[in-house]
Amino acid sequence: MSPRKRTVDASKGVLEIEWPFFGELSRGLALKVARAYDPDIVIGIATAGVIPGAVIAAILGREFHSLVVSRRFQASQVRERPEVFGTAPSEARGRRVLIVDETCDSGDTLRLAISAVKEAGASEIKTAVGIRTGDYAPDFHAIATESTIILPWDREILVEGELRPNPLYADALKAGR
Repeated sequence: MSPRKRTVDASKGVLEIEWPFFGELSRGLALKVARAYDPDIVIGIATAGVIPGAVIAAILGREFHSLVVSRRFQASQVRERPEVFGTAPSEARGRRVLIVDETCDSGDTLRLAISAVKEAGASEIKTAVGIRTGDYAPDFHAIATESTIILPWDREILVEGELRPNPLYADALKAGR
């Protein structure tokens, strides 16, 4: 999940995801997909969707590509709405595609990715996320929660050569304890 404005509703809780659990979510998601869909290729939404996307592609034995859809547009500036950077892989043309992201709330990012992959000529598109956090319903998800999600790679950031707690999550971590 790219850095963006975070709102924390302490009444809904905080779910801190550790690496082993994230791995199991990705594995479980791959199994759900395999039971209902047979994609030719998997496209992970960069940056954070690349991690589960690559895992799912490996488990399914499928080709993997990425597509950058982000709210970031300079070091510290964040857009209100995401934007597609670049184009969808040309390998999507005429093929069944699975688009993967790590989380989904409003569906803005997935809708943009779907549009880009349609424009690239995919014959069929399905979506999958590890964690569904809002009203938008992807085709597949591993778990659903209204809690604030803190993923393993978001917990800490590098500051002056040392890992420090990510200030974006300071309030969420305090509220969750």
